[in-house]
Amino acid sequence: MAEAAVVLYWDTSAVLSYLFVDSHSAITHKWAATEGHHLLSSLAHAEACAVVARMTREGIIDETDANAARATVQNGWWRQLNGLPDRDTVSLLAQKWVLRGADLWHLAMAVSFREELPELKLISFDDRLNKPATGEGFACNG
Repeated sequence: MAEAAVVLYWDTSAVLSYLFVDSHSAITHKWAATEGHHLLSSLAHAEACAVVARMTREGIIDETDANAARATVQNGWWRQLNGLPDRDTVSLLAQKWVLRGADLWHLAMAVSFREELPELKLISFDDRLNKPATGEGFACNG
């Protein structure tokens, strides 16, 4: 029987670790090179764009690096997701886990896709999201 394709849902912390060198960059580059389906939500896209813009305004990166980062977010290997998490799932997860709004949204989005994509893994380096993601069965941070 053939092994299921890898399906990775990238949260913003993983995207940023891919774009900018940090302690998790090697892991993100390994996952990026993994054949399969890489999913990027509209929220992760918006959050990554906001961070790139802030870093540019603050002089942390120059315009060339900012343009390269924006191009990767916009046109990278990810499949862009424009969907929304199931509202009932959001409510249930909010009661079950202590999460900030964006982290709750990412987790609910991943849970919402699980029925159709049981092989889905969530790649994140956000400690506040990893415990609930692990508890829901699909954290993938290394």
